[in-house]
Amino acid sequence: MNVRGKFSLYIIVSLGLALAIPVLAPVACFASQEAAASGGSAQGDASAGSQTATITFTKIFKSSYPEYVEVKVNDTGAGTFDIRQLDESANPQPLNLGPELAQKVFHLAAQLHDFQGVQLEARRRIANLGQKTFRYDKGGESYEVTFNYTENDAANQLLNIFEGISREEGDISDLKRTARYDPLGVNDVLTQVQSDYKQKLLPEPNQLLPTLDAIAKNDQIINIARDKARNLAGQIRTEHSE
Repeated sequence: MNVRGKFSLYIIVSLGLALAIPVLAPVACFASQEAAASGGSAQGDASAGSQTATITFTKIFKSSYPEYVEVKVNDTGAGTFDIRQLDESANPQPLNLGPELAQKVFHLAAQLHDFQGVQLEARRRIANLGQKTFRYDKGGESYEVTFNYTENDAANQLLNIFEGISREEGDISDLKRTARYDPLGVNDVLTQVQSDYKQKLLPEPNQLLPTLDAIAKNDQIINIARDKARNLAGQIRTEHSE
């Protein structure tokens, strides 16, 4: 190609690029804005996901057993529990409440304004029953109330749920521990579990079923205890749908 031909081709290519740039620029700008918006939305979703509400119940009662109880649950039902003596190290264990019970916990807390500015301590003088605290956390919000004894109906319902959860998890822990380290002691623990169940102190008896089933199948445990575990599991299944 001669010099004149090369020059003409250069002019044509230059004009084509000049015409294409104004068209492509808005497209690139739009793509950039869309990506930014998408990223912002993703960040917003992640931020929203981090705004999980959590309710924590603690009870401190020195010279009792246990001396310290903490149950923490978020609005999905996931949480932890820690039951121990005060001189023992913290050892929170995983906890999962059913959706119905989790919803009830947060419904009762809402009736108490999520513990914001609420007074629960009864005016009349009562013996020491242990220091109890309800705490609500969500994002930067945090409210709590502490009391020894209350006559507030919603607070007492919430207290019964949390104490029931701690009792239930304690029963499960005791069953697992004795089944592993003290098979002869399983029968005594099962007698206590039966009593707790009969008195309706356990908010979610179905949580006991995997442990009861394992004991019923464990031939290292005496037959009377295995039969007791099997019968209690059957009763729970009959009276509480899974």
